[in-house]
Amino acid sequence: MSTPRNKELARIFEKMADMSEFLGGNENRFRAIVYRKAAQIIASLPEDIATYMQKHDLKKVHGIGERTIEKIREFLQTGTIKKYEELRQQVPEKLVELMSVPGLGPRTLKILHDQFGVKDKESLIKVLKSGKVLAIKGFGPKKIEKILHGLELVELTQKRILYWHAYTLARTIIEQLKNSLPDNILLAIEAAGSLRRGKETVGDIDILVATEPEHRTKVIHAFTHLPIVKEVLLAGDTKASIISKELERQVDLRVINPDQWGAALQYFTGSKEHNVHLREIAKDKGLKINEYGVFKADTGEKLGGKSEDEVYRLLGMQWIPPELREDRGEIETAQNYNLPELISETHIKGDFQSHSTWSDGSLPIKEMAKYVLENFPHYQYLLITDHSQAVRVANGLTPDRFMKQKQEIDQINAELGKKFILWGAEVDILPDGSLDLPDELLAQMDFVVASIHSHFNQDNTNRIIAACKNPFVHAIGHPTGRLIGSRDPYPVDMEKIIEACLETGTALEINGQPD
Repeated sequence: MSTPRNKELARIFEKMADMSEFLGGNENRFRAIVYRKAAQIIASLPEDIATYMQKHDLKKVHGIGERTIEKIREFLQTGTIKKYEELRQQVPEKLVELMSVPGLGPRTLKILHDQFGVKDKESLIKVLKSGKVLAIKGFGPKKIEKILHGLELVELTQKRILYWHAYTLARTIIEQLKNSLPDNILLAIEAAGSLRRGKETVGDIDILVATEPEHRTKVIHAFTHLPIVKEVLLAGDTKASIISKELERQVDLRVINPDQWGAALQYFTGSKEHNVHLREIAKDKGLKINEYGVFKADTGEKLGGKSEDEVYRLLGMQWIPPELREDRGEIETAQNYNLPELISETHIKGDFQSHSTWSDGSLPIKEMAKYVLENFPHYQYLLITDHSQAVRVANGLTPDRFMKQKQEIDQINAELGKKFILWGAEVDILPDGSLDLPDELLAQMDFVVASIHSHFNQDNTNRIIAACKNPFVHAIGHPTGRLIGSRDPYPVDMEKIIEACLETGTALEINGQPD
């Protein structure tokens, strides 16, 4: 797999090819061929481009001429290429971005630019939908539809989705693959990238599979023919890309040799900063690390890479959980073999925020209890915190309805033979800081969460602090009001709120996606 610097250089050559082809003329078209070939070669180099330059190995590579080598040297010295900057002056950046749209391409875009003044995505869509291009030879309805579809795909790949949605999609694909292939072919499978690191939002969804080389074709075929596949974008020897029916997201599959599994999983999990730091440590130890394994730098002898634990051990540290791999001190801590134990599912004793069909939940309380007991037998409790009456859109409960709910919870606990279901509420914090339910009712509950669901434009610091001071409030729900990707946090001084929570013994819910 190409190094980050190789990727950047390949990207520049690819753009130079697009811009040259866009400008037209025999000389530019010839240059476009040369640049595109260089981009393909550089992107496929397993080692950093500087290494090849130092060893003068590029002259031995077919398709890399002296002029291209000069441009590579210029890039290594200055970070850019003069010719590239010249081309950028001639072709606007927004046009360059459009050249990557499937079904479009530099030549087609040139025609649309010259004849209809297309200069960006908006003007392109307007021209395509106007029907004017139908008068041009080669621009039939199918071609227009293909370009418009290509624009949709580009937009899809540019968006990030919430972790849970990405996780659910990845697990669905993994389960479908497991059902499609026998264990002797599907030796290992795992999601990588920001999804494996547990980031709040996920861009690309990458899935790795370990199999013997003779089974690669079967794995690729199984992946591209899964029930969840809407469209196949690529089906190569070791990589495939699809658009899923669910969420219409691009999902990439990489097929790895078993002896490279650990190194590949580590490499493709990232983060970029974490991996760069690891490579620096490897270099200091006379080693080289990439997605194929850990090697001696001087002889190229492979030392390991079959498991992630082996990769980290060869670098002189303990295995680092994916969620910590952000280069924020985890590497130094791992070198001292002093990483903390992360919270796992077995550490969780119960849930403190659960909505039932009494308000806006999807299951009755009894069914919720049954599901939790069957799937999480280590749970000691399940707290029901349905909305209070101010949240009308969520069918919030009045005090009378809360009392009726308690009767149902008592009956379910009696049937279970233990107090498993706890009774609570997500009570609304009103604009003046008062609560939506009387203290007499809150005092009877096992646990009370107080949250804001209105007046997001005002500074809500004092509003939350007032709720903290209520003796019957145990926690503040989603204290920033943020909806990742769709709503910014409301104005709030978190330091003051944390101080108030410390003073009153109130918990804060860590949640970027409030209900």
